[in-house]
Amino acid sequence: MIEKGSTSSRSAIGLLSISYLGPIQYFTKFLIYQRIIIERFDHYTKQTFRNRSIIYGANGSLTLSIPVIKGDEHKTYVKDVRIDYGKGWQKLHWKGIESAYRSSPFYEFYIDILSDFYFKRYTFLFDFNMEILSRFLEFLEISVSPELSEEYLSPPPGDIVDLREIIHPKKSYKSDPSFSPVRYNQVFQEKHGFLPNLSIIDLICNEGPNAGQFLRKSIRK
Repeated sequence: MIEKGSTSSRSAIGLLSISYLGPIQYFTKFLIYQRIIIERFDHYTKQTFRNRSIIYGANGSLTLSIPVIKGDEHKTYVKDVRIDYGKGWQKLHWKGIESAYRSSPFYEFYIDILSDFYFKRYTFLFDFNMEILSRFLEFLEISVSPELSEEYLSPPPGDIVDLREIIHPKKSYKSDPSFSPVRYNQVFQEKHGFLPNLSIIDLICNEGPNAGQFLRKSIRK
């Protein structure tokens, strides 16, 4: 088990946005901070990890996006965003995950449990993401349980580190001073090379029980 004190110089509280099959960078924060708060009162914006993840497909990086029911982008809290099931995204995402990882070493150990999320309907994106997050924290044996914000913190108190915008598909992970991804084996790396900071599902399917070690090694002291 990865205990709360297993990483040196742990800060008190980290404030994160919700994420769909979040990248490796996202999960390292659960090792750096003693407590993690998930923001649920920020306004939903497009093209973030809130509704998308990046995996390693046969042709390189593959983005999986969950369609949502359109509302006022600048007034809808992320906790109130509803999933749009009119486009059959669950089937597409599941096929993409199967195609990407069925030949990975640990696919069979985890995929049956993950499949539940693609055959069950959730009304709200936030609830769907929180359940997946909890499942991956279990896989990784991370002992920090995420808490939920009670209001929008702007700016957050001094003992809370604001990480809500640092992890973003349009921002390089290199701008994060506490994260430096380490290499591990990937299914299609002989074709396209090593792709860093993909969805946590990539690390888990390729490294299984060793995934936690790679998370720790990816933290800059």
